Amino acid sequence: MSNDSTAKTLIVATLLCVVCSVIVSWSAVSLKPQQVKNKKLDVKKNLLLTAGLVSGNVNEEEINKAFKSIETKVVDLATGEYADINPESYDARKAAKTPGKNHIIPAKDDVGKIKRRAKLEKVYFVKENGETKMLVLPVVGKGLWSTMYGFLVLEPNTVDVKGLGFYEHGETPGLGGEVDNPNWKKLWEGKKAFDANWNPALKVIKGQAPAGSEHEIDGLSGATLTANGVTGMVQYWLGQDGFGPFLAKWRAGGSN
Repeated sequence: MSNDSTAKTLIVATLLCVVCSVIVSWSAVSLKPQQVKNKKLDVKKNLLLTAGLVSGNVNEEEINKAFKSIETKVVDLATGEYADINPESYDARKAAKTPGKNHIIPAKDDVGKIKRRAKLEKVYFVKENGETKMLVLPVVGKGLWSTMYGFLVLEPNTVDVKGLGFYEHGETPGLGGEVDNPNWKKLWEGKKAFDANWNPALKVIKGQAPAGSEHEIDGLSGATLTANGVTGMVQYWLGQDGFGPFLAKWRAGGSN
């Protein structure tokens, strides 16, 4: 067949596409277990960073060692009771998309603008000599451009905030992406999650928070909608449609 033949050109192009497709598919399948492992490791790392248990430069061995101080349980958000399910095998993000396993959030309650969540969610307990030193709550909410996934860390009294951090979002670098700025994240430490009537009270305001404010955090310059998303997110997950029932039981000693 002539090298100038249209048929030969099509055959070569087809074979090349088939070979490339096989290589790409094989790579995707073979690398998926490692990708899943790396994603889980990154979530662990960010949880530990938010809780102040590790520094930024840690390897896999150090992450796994530090995570041994973390006890994980699954909570039924509607009742605040623990669910009899293995935390290692439970995927709340997948459950949030699965009918029967998810909860459609009423519009009046959806201040985090996520529309639906899993009925069950993980809660992490930072332990020291068998005693809980911190509670770590997974939080999800809409920013300007993306869904933000992170952790809110509380003292055992559920009022005093230890930290807030994100492990996944797609906000604009230099603007909404400033939620990752270490200096801004430090502003959350020491704030009060609830008011005197146990209503969620944390909020990011426009401009600088007044000196001595217990509930307000400095705004993000040029990123008002992202800041509003953070406020809605933390208030939703601290509220009655989020971790509110669990936190109330914890304070009463019923979920220790």
